[in-house]
Amino acid sequence: MQISEAESVVMDILWARSPLGADEVAAALADRRDWQEATIKTLLNRLLNKGAVEAVRDGRRYLYSPKIRREDWVLEESRGLLERLFDGRVAPLVAHFSAHRKLSRKDIAELRKLLEEIDDGKQ
Repeated sequence: MQISEAESVVMDILWARSPLGADEVAAALADRRDWQEATIKTLLNRLLNKGAVEAVRDGRRYLYSPKIRREDWVLEESRGLLERLFDGRVAPLVAHFSAHRKLSRKDIAELRKLLEEIDDGKQ
């Protein structure tokens, strides 16, 4: 399922707490985005048509909830990125960031720890 960057902003709100009405999503985004409620309703409608969210009638409004888990979406997005840019391999991705000095000391320490856990069979 392809979710655009703008749609993912709305999904983040719904993943954090739901169900929410369009007005509540707009309020939650007010400090981050300068979007009108009509824009948010358009994004919610796109997500509804894609099957990413569901809507339940609540009086005169709809309450929206995610139908997909964030973890599942992140997994698919990351797989797609790896396939498109790095032939499905993680090492070239890390090498790319390393070559462009985009890895902090903290990142490197976390990667070392992760590799040790994989070697020890904890992952």
